[in-house]
Amino acid sequence: MQRILIIGGGFAGVWAARAAARARRELAPRPSDLSITLVSRDPYLTIRPRLYEPAPERLRVPLDQALAGQGVERMEGEVTELDIAALTVSVAGAGGERRLAYDRLVLAAGSRLFRPTVPGAGEHAFSVDTHADAMALDRHLSTLAARPVGPGRFTAIVVGSGFTGLEVATELVARLRALAGAAHATEVRVVLVERADTVAPDLGPEPRPLVERALRELDIALHLGTSVAEVRPDGVRLLGGEWIPALTTVWAGGLRASDLTAQLGGERDALGRVTVDAALRVEGVEHVIAAGDVARAKADATHATLMSCQHAIPMGEVAGRNAVAGIVGAPMVRFAQPHYVTCLDLGPWGALFTQGWERTVTLTGFWAKAMKETINTRLIYPPIDAAVGDDAEAPRRCGRAA
Repeated sequence: MQRILIIGGGFAGVWAARAAARARRELAPRPSDLSITLVSRDPYLTIRPRLYEPAPERLRVPLDQALAGQGVERMEGEVTELDIAALTVSVAGAGGERRLAYDRLVLAAGSRLFRPTVPGAGEHAFSVDTHADAMALDRHLSTLAARPVGPGRFTAIVVGSGFTGLEVATELVARLRALAGAAHATEVRVVLVERADTVAPDLGPEPRPLVERALRELDIALHLGTSVAEVRPDGVRLLGGEWIPALTTVWAGGLRASDLTAQLGGERDALGRVTVDAALRVEGVEHVIAAGDVARAKADATHATLMSCQHAIPMGEVAGRNAVAGIVGAPMVRFAQPHYVTCLDLGPWGALFTQGWERTVTLTGFWAKAMKETINTRLIYPPIDAAVGDDAEAPRRCGRAA
């Protein structure tokens, strides 16, 4: 029996498992002689790009449902060690630690929110990085209306004006208005803190004026060219000493690849990602393929992949197929994702849709919002036949990301 082991139950891991199962049927002389195991922390695929939305309890797909009929074994646990010389991994689970052997390893362990060592940030700042984080924020927001009237009760500070920060901040406008009601509408305030001198520094010059317009029309206050010096339960102090009262602070300061990449040795980029070749094999590490947020791949001749499901899903598909191909001696396929789009939710204002790496704006407002909802509720879900839990929005059958 030969073994493919996939680490990670996110977009790259789930699509890798499904692609490996399909390639096993198509390429393996004896499919029953090739096992596929996916190791994940919990039994769900979290729809992470939607965690800024309300009701995050809806935003998970059971892995057993996503992998149904694929012949993929699933194991819950935390991978603690990669032994690339012995071709084994250590997994800590409810029954203790186990050591799993593999013939091909697909590392799709994802990323985590980067939190600098700002006093109080770890204790008092919320995030939408994981399902548990989003649930904690949702529970916190639900308590605000019952809190005593006072400074900052319906004020939210969002740290970071990248994609996540913008989506969180604009969504919080509507959520706080609904929680405050007409009687306390004047108390609602959303503040966006960005250390760069411009808002949305990663978006580029063409979309930025539209983002700035949306923020103005939503009455979101900007503090640019500064950083947070301290987070407390009742507010934030900026580097210049300014104090902003707020009962809600959300950290959205960027991502870093899983720490497991450090165990592969070799060079990593500033985000902690390992470099992979066109077949997504980790450079200098035999028998290991990486996909999703842990891998720095070439999307085209000049651009590297980004930490997004737009790249994680097709990377997972290539990684899963190539894991099987490497075992059975079939030709490997090359990863490429030449078509790049951006769809940014801007809350009650609408959304912004761009095409190409230069981010040419092609849709705004209502129609961009419709596109965003299609992506969020259909295109990034795995193709499954049954409805996802009791979420009425979840599709019965979905395709790959745009």
